[in-house]
Amino acid sequence: MPVLFLSLGTGIIYSSSSPICVKIFNSTRSTRQSSITLSSSTPSGNNRDSQTQKLIQQLCVSSIIAVGLGLGSLRSFSSPALACNSPVSPSSISYLQQDTDEVGSPESLDYTGNSNMKEEFERWKSKSYALTVPLRLVALQGSVPPIWIREFLRSQGKRVRFSPGFRRSLADIYQELFNPFVKGKLTPKSAAAADLVTVGDSWLNFAIAEDLLVPIEGAEDEDWFHELSHNWKIYLRRSADGNLDPQGKVWAVPYRWGSMVIAYNKKEFQKHKLAPIKDWSDLWRHELRGKIAMVDSPREVIGATLKYMGASYNSTNIKSQVVGGRHALLQQLKLLFQQVRLFNSQHYLKAFKAGDVWVAVGWSCDVIPVAKTMSNISVVVPHSGASLWADFWAIPNSSKHGATDKIGGRIRGPSPVVRQWIEFCLQSERAIPFNKETSVGASPNAITPKEHKSIEINGRPKLETNMIHNIIPPPEILSKCEFLEPLSQQTLFDYQWLISNLHETRNGSAISDWLKSLSSMAPRTRPAAA
Repeated sequence: MPVLFLSLGTGIIYSSSSPICVKIFNSTRSTRQSSITLSSSTPSGNNRDSQTQKLIQQLCVSSIIAVGLGLGSLRSFSSPALACNSPVSPSSISYLQQDTDEVGSPESLDYTGNSNMKEEFERWKSKSYALTVPLRLVALQGSVPPIWIREFLRSQGKRVRFSPGFRRSLADIYQELFNPFVKGKLTPKSAAAADLVTVGDSWLNFAIAEDLLVPIEGAEDEDWFHELSHNWKIYLRRSADGNLDPQGKVWAVPYRWGSMVIAYNKKEFQKHKLAPIKDWSDLWRHELRGKIAMVDSPREVIGATLKYMGASYNSTNIKSQVVGGRHALLQQLKLLFQQVRLFNSQHYLKAFKAGDVWVAVGWSCDVIPVAKTMSNISVVVPHSGASLWADFWAIPNSSKHGATDKIGGRIRGPSPVVRQWIEFCLQSERAIPFNKETSVGASPNAITPKEHKSIEINGRPKLETNMIHNIIPPPEILSKCEFLEPLSQQTLFDYQWLISNLHETRNGSAISDWLKSLSSMAPRTRPAAA
């Protein structure tokens, strides 16, 4: 029996004997086959009829072969076509029904049998942060430890374009915040165009009252706010006019703080057999007349006098809260003016370092770096307590100026990275530069230590001090220290009365400059660290 195999996988077997049998099968599948039998009832004795019969048989066979070829071709091509239109799997249906916001999640994609797709997705995902987010700061020079900037950039990677800028004094930053309201023009490099700026504690209420800042929305829900002490929370909540308000909004975030201190030259004190300085009352000692230099901040000068008299820096009514009232305070201020040779926040430490004076009264962030460069210097926080200072991060009120496309890292508000920076600054690790004394100040989250000691750094002489790690007042003194609160209207009236009744004494020029500062009631202009 002849067998014919075709290249498309179809085979035909036929028998030439009578009756003719033709079998068609597909060699690519199981042994399915079709069978066709041709027979004739005509007697085989007639030759002519026999020839005709053979002809008919051949034609039939030819037709059957043609049909077989056609069927084979259809079967050969049907398999790939059907594969391309296979039914949708349940997993595919569930994927199509997923929310569009899940697209891009590796868990939402089925990579089974398609490793190339997975590789392409991973490549795309690695480029998802190609667009950087800007964050622009304007800070007081020397207030931000350089290691903070390096560590923050390392933690954020390439997705943050960080642009810190620095100013020499808190007054410079305040002026840049205020100028656009006066001139009606905002430049992209101004502090008012930044995402965050440094605001000193004594400037905070002025900036809020002048509408230069905006509250930090949602601050109460942040972890960093919960971890702050109760005293911080009280101080940060303000009304729209800048006064303390338990129900007010949070307008700023502290990132370092310190206190007022008194530094004195031990060599000169020992040479003249003078007792060490321990409290504010020592500034009124006759033997120190003309040997003292002090900052020219009105709040600090009057505050030190109030503290010496047993009252508070934040006395709300001098007449009733100070023994002897305003007249007694006026008398003590006159005596202090005779003691102080120089009232100048910019140059008081220069006079101290040059030896022109033996005592310097100022902020710890200024005094301690200078004292470390000198020998035989002692730095103390007065035993009766001192004022505390703090530097805050605050958000400028840029919406007042329009053109927000040129402001900091914003289009419709502060940079989205602002909260990450704030959280970063208040992490416990940020206290390391302060504790190692590579930067001056203390972390807002620093708990009160139980002991203190002098520290020798890089072979320099030890700094004799009653401060812990040279930055924090000891617990028994810290409990008596105060942050300067906004003055009440009654207290402002008392200050104006003091100004009108003060008269120049022997160091007239110094007193005259101080009175000008006092008459304006300007906040303390704490300069940048040297």
